[in-house]
Amino acid sequence: MSWTGNPTHAAENGRFAAAQAEQAVVHDLQNRRAARVVAGRSLDAVDCAEMLAMLGLDANGERTAEQ
Repeated sequence: MSWTGNPTHAAENGRFAAAQAEQAVVHDLQNRRAARVVAGRSLDAVDCAEMLAMLGLDANGERTAEQ
């Protein structure tokens, strides 16, 4: 038998999970915007790749309809 938590805190846990999911979406959007700025300011593809790597950004991230 496993412990699944206190059922009286289910709504609170749900709000926390929703907030985390929303933050993940915002973080992804910010990273994509930052990658675009870096790409626009880069001298060439190598310069862009190096700057993205320094910032910990991924130029090959999944694209969505939001862009």
